[in-house]
Amino acid sequence: METLKSMLLKEIPSFRKLGHKFENKEISALEFKATSGGMGVYAHRGGEEFMIRLRIPSGIMNIDQLKLVYELAKKYNLESVHTTTRQAIQLHGLSIDGVCDIMEEALENDMYTRGGGGNFPRNVSISPLSGVDKEEAFDVTQYAQAVNNHFMSKITTYKLPRKLKVSFSSSNRDNGNAKIADLGFIAVKKDDKEFFKVYLTGGLGKNAAKAIEFDELIETKDILYYVEAITNLFMAEGDYGNKNKARTRYITARMGEGAALECYKKHLADVKENENLDVVIEQKSYNKSGVKIELNHNRLIEQKQEGLYTVYFHPIGGILKLDTFKIILDNIQGVEDVEIRLSMTEGMYIRNLNGEEAKSLLELTQNLGGETKLEQSAACIGVPTCQIGIAESQNLLNEILDYFNEKEFNKDILPSLRISGCNNSCGTHQIGALGFAGKKKRVNDVVTEAFELHMDGGLDRDNAEFGKVRGDICREDIPKFLYELAVEIDNSGVSYEEFVNNKSDVVDLIVGKYLV
Repeated sequence: METLKSMLLKEIPSFRKLGHKFENKEISALEFKATSGGMGVYAHRGGEEFMIRLRIPSGIMNIDQLKLVYELAKKYNLESVHTTTRQAIQLHGLSIDGVCDIMEEALENDMYTRGGGGNFPRNVSISPLSGVDKEEAFDVTQYAQAVNNHFMSKITTYKLPRKLKVSFSSSNRDNGNAKIADLGFIAVKKDDKEFFKVYLTGGLGKNAAKAIEFDELIETKDILYYVEAITNLFMAEGDYGNKNKARTRYITARMGEGAALECYKKHLADVKENENLDVVIEQKSYNKSGVKIELNHNRLIEQKQEGLYTVYFHPIGGILKLDTFKIILDNIQGVEDVEIRLSMTEGMYIRNLNGEEAKSLLELTQNLGGETKLEQSAACIGVPTCQIGIAESQNLLNEILDYFNEKEFNKDILPSLRISGCNNSCGTHQIGALGFAGKKKRVNDVVTEAFELHMDGGLDRDNAEFGKVRGDICREDIPKFLYELAVEIDNSGVSYEEFVNNKSDVVDLIVGKYLV
């Protein structure tokens, strides 16, 4: 029987030919994208360079896989790699031959790109601290991996209307974004037994929708029945004719929550009757000897395993420069049982370090990435790279940080920003405490780059909340707006959350000064 790897390797020569046709202007960008997305490849704006997205299952990597990514980037003379808001890694600025060569080399090392874009089930997201989090209900890692494996086992067979996103979170803080997924699972315990709370048909982007909650807890072994049911519902009821409405949330919008839930249950009953998809998992044991340290650092996380720690590292805007990448690699090479997990906010968690290993990594990476929450903001790749982007999200983030540096304001006052170059929410602006979505707006009869301000979004509460749209701010004014807000909060002596909750009149006054 032909293996998945051999099947995918056979696809690459024809894709390479298609890419050359696109480079030679023999086919349109739309024709190329119809195939390239499913291969995990997208053309840059202008069509002369390309991006490939490495599908990192739930963002989980070992040291050898991390080293492979570094070596691939170095081989093709890249200055950086891009960590994404869906726990993947993107390599930008490649030729089509470079893309195809990377695809082959990654496949030979069991790293996939297939289904990294296009109308396919995407990377299954997960709470990156699952398994080591002191406050989690239980470790959801192996369940997410079971779904990843299920999707990949038939990745070439899917005929979906558009993409499908499945997420797992190990606690109600929902660091895997389950409450806004097409299908989300949140770990809960009841009567000392493990269950999942299930969420359906959520999603960000235009006409964003919070997922609806399934009306009963489910047994952990049953997750694949629920996965197949949402897939079948999507294929049966999704809109194949209108790409702009081809997501599961539009099914619920059309049917209503009650009817959509009943329709889902019918698909679920059918899957349970005709399939055998019980999941049996073996949880990872953490046996490494710990070393306790007394150290307060905002990037240091104490694991539930005694004497073991996680260090968070956040490349600015998710742009991990190769020299910094090499420093991290060299430091953790040879560390026993080290594990890397990419976050949903463009960062990485380096886990299972004893106290001395954690302290060494913290010292080595100090100021090489984000230290304050503001520096740990997320921004999509945006213009001039993205084909559909409207605004320069990466440049905006750098302009904000530069402005704060010029003002010598390095206090940890503001929350992390979430910046998208358009309303598609690749920067997840709708769920940020402070979110920005790029647009063009006529200001004083001049077409100007502006960003729509969203405030008070978040998933780390009982009910997910999208940020409230407060209006538009010209890009050039955003650093000044944020600085004024930060100074006012600093002078008040309270936290950002307390300030916006209790001083809404002051917030409104500051926001109002900058709206256009």
